[in-house]
Amino acid sequence: MVFIISYEPLWETMRRKGVTTYALIKNHSFSRGTLDSLKQGRNISTSTLNDLCRTLGCRVEDILQYRPDEK
Repeated sequence: MVFIISYEPLWETMRRKGVTTYALIKNHSFSRGTLDSLKQGRNISTSTLNDLCRTLGCRVEDILQYRPDEK
């Protein structure tokens, strides 16, 4: 069994709070590379996770979800 980290909750949290990826880049200094990593489901640092939680005023669970791969 492989375990997967999904960033699906992030996109819902951003939608609910009215924050766009453009706003994260322009207003909060997130890099395009970081956002691309999130979109592609790649690893991010705990520092980035902390920055997202602070910027969006949310908890870690609102950014990512841990789930087992059923393969």
